[in-house]
Amino acid sequence: MAEAQTLLLIADIGGYTKFMNYHRFSLAHAQDTVGRLLESLIDAAEPAFKVAKLEGDAVFFYSELPDVSEASLTKLAQRVRAMRSAFSKMLKTQELDRLCTCDACTQVGHLKLKFVSHLGEVAFQRVKRYNELAGLDVIVVHRLLKNSVPVPEYMLMTEPVADHLAVELRAQAVPHEEDLEGVGNTKLHYLDLEAVATLDLEVLRAPAWKRVFALMSKNARSLPYLLGLKKPCVDFAHVDPTPPGLAPPAQSTGSH
Repeated sequence: MAEAQTLLLIADIGGYTKFMNYHRFSLAHAQDTVGRLLESLIDAAEPAFKVAKLEGDAVFFYSELPDVSEASLTKLAQRVRAMRSAFSKMLKTQELDRLCTCDACTQVGHLKLKFVSHLGEVAFQRVKRYNELAGLDVIVVHRLLKNSVPVPEYMLMTEPVADHLAVELRAQAVPHEEDLEGVGNTKLHYLDLEAVATLDLEVLRAPAWKRVFALMSKNARSLPYLLGLKKPCVDFAHVDPTPPGLAPPAQSTGSH
């Protein structure tokens, strides 16, 4: 397996509250909403980043960096900014054009985008037309997803990433530490995306007929999940995919 210096990036969507009513219709619309948001991230990431894997409500990206420099990391940071802008515009569009009153649709405005990033050596294995990424650094970037960063939208980075950022971005990065499972205490830095990025969100509400068409399209895309042919949100880290009414009965361990 070939190894290369690679920037690893995970874009993670969360924000559905614990009060969401997890019935099949709402879960099907959550599946569709997050899917559309992931598509907007992927479109904005290319060609600087390639998709390593879709991971439920997250996307694992990578970018090979033969020459690790401030210039190369700055270009990728600009691409991350474009990804967040695309996500926010898609989110605003879905919020403005919403006609459905299910919990997944009414809570769309609560959804947040978080990034975690690490720079390291990655082994590539070609499996048909896909690149499989392996190595300790792949584990490290995934461990970053479980953290105690105190802001809702952020870019959490290991020191190798932060050290190569442009001076103005490094100045805004907040030092942070996490005891990562299987890795140990790790020095990190995070950027508060709400503080460092000003978004231009000129999004207008669509005409009524377009909003009706958008709802019909959403229901059409959700049909396999509504009919039970597919299970919605099964790989989502931030959504419980089992509606209460469909959960198996709990086993009793007490005596009668």
